[in-house]
Order: sequence, then structure tokens, then C-alpha cells
Amino acid sequence: MSISTVPSGTNLALLVGTLSREPELRSLPSGDTVLALEVTVRREGAAAESVPIAWFAAPTGAASWPVGEELLVIGRTRRRFFRSGGSTQSRTEVVASTAVPTRRSAACRKALTAVVAGLGLQL
Repeated sequence: MSISTVPSGTNLALLVGTLSREPELRSLPSGDTVLALEVTVRREGAAAESVPIAWFAAPTGAASWPVGEELLVIGRTRRRFFRSGGSTQSRTEVVASTAVPTRRSAACRKALTAVVAGLGLQL
């Protein structure tokens, strides 16, 4: 696989890390629900990085994942802007399409295979 085979416009985020706070189910004014997660990624020799995750239409069981659960998260990165306290603020987050506890290795393999196939690539 070479970078020239990745389709233009690809926005892909792939994280493996631990759930660092309890999942929070939020109701939006539109009536939709979003599960807010925070995943901490620790790379050897580097500082830990906390990544906010927004997961729309998450399965109900995901809201009960315990802090410390290791997750595979696949999604896209987005920066959104909003008004708060009379000023414009922004937040960068990953919008998850899939999140799976890494202890479920077959489900992780299936999720990764689907992402690669969706890009039209072969490993």
C-alpha cells in the first residue's frame, strides 16, 4: 500500500487507548443522542494524549463501559465551532463510526478490515 492509493479527501482517525472517564450520554436539541467518551493514548517515550470522542447512535451497552477499558476507536477528526460566554470557541474531536473493546479481538479485526476495504485498499 502506498499513500498515492489512499483516496483524496480521506479523513480517518484510528485510536487505541484507555477510557479515561465515564461515558456520558447527551441529548441534543435536535433530539439525537451522542455518547461522549474520552480516550487516553499512551505512546512509549511520549506524553499521554487525551482525545475527546463523539459517538452518534452508539449501542446502549457502550454507555456502561468502565473507566480503564482499552478501546479501538475508528472515525474521523472534526473541528467544530460554538458560542460560549459571548465568544466563539472551538473543539477538535474524533467522531466515532466504531468503537470496540480490544478484548474483543475478532470484532476489532472485523472493524479494521471494513475500514481498509471501505478505502478500496488491500493490506
